[in-house]
This record gives sequence, structure tokens and C-alpha cells, in this order.
Amino acid sequence: MKVGYVVLYVDDADACLRFWTEQVGMVEKGRKSAGPFSIVQVGFADQEFSFELVPLALMKDNPNGLDLATPSIAFRVADLDRAHDALVAKGVQATEVGEHSGMQTFAFPDNEGRWFAVIKG
Repeated sequence: MKVGYVVLYVDDADACLRFWTEQVGMVEKGRKSAGPFSIVQVGFADQEFSFELVPLALMKDNPNGLDLATPSIAFRVADLDRAHDALVAKGVQATEVGEHSGMQTFAFPDNEGRWFAVIKG
């Protein structure tokens, strides 16, 4: 398991994108649509790690009760089912493996209720 990206929930996605690219020196690594919203990944060109900028307006219904003031971390694994089963065997409560925003994933909370995603990749 390795850290894939960290989700930052942002008020103004365009301003945040400009900050990370124009002022910090990151590059846009990817973009996907979620209804009328764009979710953009930014990071340094020579590194795999990135931030995913998710508009707060997209999370208005927040079905999982995420603390949107806290970044969310997504881990990448080659075998989702094996990673899921290994965590569950160690007593971690995890969601079922399924599709979310076009990717195979599952999620689990830590002991304080912060949620983490595990994605295939």
C-alpha cells in the first residue's frame, strides 16, 4: 500500500489550482468531471504524489459524514480484494469493494472516525 493522493476539500477550486500551480510550482496531473464540477489533481512533475482538489459544493450532501476540514488520504494497491481482506482480518471495519467515481475502491475509518480510501492502481 502506498499513498496515492490527498484530497483537499476547497471553497474555490480555480483559485486553489492557481495557488498550487502558479505560486508553489506544481503541475496539473489530471482532471475529471463530477456533474457540473471538475476535480483536479496537482503535484510536482517529478513525483507520483498529488493533491486532489475537490470542490466543497460537490460534497454538500456528504453521505459518509466526512470531516471536510480534514484532508482525506487515498492509498493505491495492486490488488483491492487482497488489501481489503487483509485489513478486515486485522479488525478494520471496511466498506465493500465497489465502484466510486469510475474507479474500483473501498474505504475504512481509523479509530477516530477519519475515512481513508483504497484505490486500485
